[in-house]
Amino acid sequence: MIRVFVVEDHALFASGIRNELGDGFAVVGDAATVADAVARIPGARPDVVLLDVHLPDGSGADVIEALGSDGPRFLALSVSDAQEDVIAVVAAGARGYVTKSISPSGLADSIRRVHAGDAVFSPRLAGFVLDAFAGRTPPRIDPELDQLTSRERDVLRLIARGYTYKEVARELHISVKTVEAHVSAVLRKLQLRNRYELSRWASDRRLV
Repeated sequence: MIRVFVVEDHALFASGIRNELGDGFAVVGDAATVADAVARIPGARPDVVLLDVHLPDGSGADVIEALGSDGPRFLALSVSDAQEDVIAVVAAGARGYVTKSISPSGLADSIRRVHAGDAVFSPRLAGFVLDAFAGRTPPRIDPELDQLTSRERDVLRLIARGYTYKEVARELHISVKTVEAHVSAVLRKLQLRNRYELSRWASDRRLV
């Protein structure tokens, strides 16, 4: 039985993980913030921690760094497939990184592989890691992108891929009004006028 701890700030998604993992797994705890995760994980003694990359009070990398290398193995599970997010959490010590579009069977297999000591990445994300740590393409700092919050970046990428506001809300487990507010903030900060310009801006930076 693989003991799993879930760090996820969306209760509905966390509940779905509990229901989908099935036999062979025991969810031994959960947390919605960095502070809660750091406080609860040691006592729960999980084998693998499923870790969201963006949390209300920090990042998944903050959790890993706070607990150190002697703790459980970490598998990042995020809606984001951005290069900077992948590299940050892997540099902190995560053994793998998969996106929330993964199937339940794929997630279960990824947890088993991380538990066994393997590193688990989708092909595209693995390329980010290999290139970065080989020193060929270090993460670029984009001043315009850097002014956006992590949630605004998530919304930006999905809108740029053609998602409707309702689809973005469902994917990120937030309300449509919240999506509209984030889009307005992104357009204002980037000095763009509409979704077409936003999509082109994101495409030019290979964010989609």
